[in-house]
Amino acid sequence: MRRRARLVVAAALAYFALPIDLVPDFIPVAGALDDAIIAALVLRFVLSSTPRAVLAEHWRGDPRTLQRLLSLVRA
Repeated sequence: MRRRARLVVAAALAYFALPIDLVPDFIPVAGALDDAIIAALVLRFVLSSTPRAVLAEHWRGDPRTLQRLLSLVRA
């Protein structure tokens, strides 16, 4: 994984660990939605910035699932 992708993942983990959110969790739906959006954006960034060969090498699931994820990210 490239350095930038690692930094993005570390920043996302720090954001999820901190009790302060962009939208407070006590607000119904929107409170959890901001965390889900950030997780999806980080996943998209990591998948799009990592070479396919590396992803395929480390993917433990069904290869078709990886192809579906990559088609969504790179569409």
